[in-house]
Amino acid sequence: MDFGVVLQTNPPASRTVQLSQLAEAHGFSHVWTFDSHLLWEEPYVVHSAILNATKRITVGPFVTNPATRDWTVTASVFATLNEMYGNRTICGIGRGDSAVRVTNGKPVSMSELRESIHVIRELANSRPVEYKGATLQFPWSRGSELDVWVAAYGPLALKLTGEVGDGFILQLADLDIAGWMIKVVKEAAAAAGRDPDSIAFCVAAPMYIGDDREHMRDQCRWFGGMVGNHVADIVAKYGTSGEVPQALTDYIAGRTGYDYNSHGRAANDHVDFVPDEIVDRFCLLGTAEEHIAKLEALREIGVTQFAGYLQHDNKEETMRVYGERVIPALTEHITAKR
Repeated sequence: MDFGVVLQTNPPASRTVQLSQLAEAHGFSHVWTFDSHLLWEEPYVVHSAILNATKRITVGPFVTNPATRDWTVTASVFATLNEMYGNRTICGIGRGDSAVRVTNGKPVSMSELRESIHVIRELANSRPVEYKGATLQFPWSRGSELDVWVAAYGPLALKLTGEVGDGFILQLADLDIAGWMIKVVKEAAAAAGRDPDSIAFCVAAPMYIGDDREHMRDQCRWFGGMVGNHVADIVAKYGTSGEVPQALTDYIAGRTGYDYNSHGRAANDHVDFVPDEIVDRFCLLGTAEEHIAKLEALREIGVTQFAGYLQHDNKEETMRVYGERVIPALTEHITAKR
C-alpha cells in the first residue's frame, strides 16, 4: 500500500512546501492538494515549488475538474512539470465541487468528464488527440507520463471510473461503503474488457494520531460535511434506497446547508449534522495501532493507496507517527505475507 497526504494550498505557500518535504522524509509517496483557485492559492504554482524542493514525491490535484480550466491547459501543466522534474505528477479529477460551486456553477456531465480524461491523458502522455475537430499534440513534449485517477461516488461515476480511469479516488474510509464501490468499479472495468487489477484504488480521509477522541472528532467533523455535498447530489438523483448503500445516505437527513468558505476546515460551522459515528467510520482516528488495523482492513478489500487529509492541528505529529510506525507496519505486513 502507498501513502499520500492531502494538503490545502493556504498561504504561505512555503508552509505547504515544508509539509511536503516532511511527508517525503516520513516515507509518503504522494502529496495531493485541493484545487479550488478562489478558496486557496493556485495549486499548480505550488506544485512546481514542491517538486523543486523534493526528490521522489509524486504531486497532483485532489481533485481538479473539467469546468474551471481548459483541458489542453491542464494537460500542458502536467507535461511541463514532467519535463522540469521528471515524471512525478498525477491527475486526480472529478465532475467539480467547490471550484465550480463557489461561482454558482454545476458539476460537468459524465460525457464531459469522460472526454476530458481522454484529452488530458493523451496530451500529457506526449500523444496526439482529437479535440474540437482538430488533431492536437504538444510538439515540445517527449516521454511525459501521466495517470488520471477519477474521484467518484454515484453508480454512473463509478461505472465511468472502471471504464476509463487509471485509478479510483474514494473520499471516505468506511469499510462497507469502500468495499461496495471498489466492487462496482472492478465490475465495470471487467465489463469494458479491462483488467480490474490494473486500476489503483485510493481511499482518502482525515488521519489523526491521538488519544482525545472528542477533540479528534471535532477537528475532523468537517469531512463528513464535505462528503455530504456529494451524497446530497446522489440522493437527489437516486433517492435513499436502491443502488446506493443506506449507510452513505442516512446521515445527511439533517443537512440544511453548506458554506464553501469553510470548506475543508476544522472550524467549519455547517457540519453539526454529522454524528460521531460517521466521523469514526469515515476517518482514521486514534492510536497508531488503531490506524494500522483499519489500514490493513482497507488493504484486504483492495485499497492500494491511503491518502490522509491533514486539515487539523496535529499535522507534524501525525506524519511522524505514520513514518515511524504505521507505514513500516503495513510494509512489513505485506513483505511477511509474500
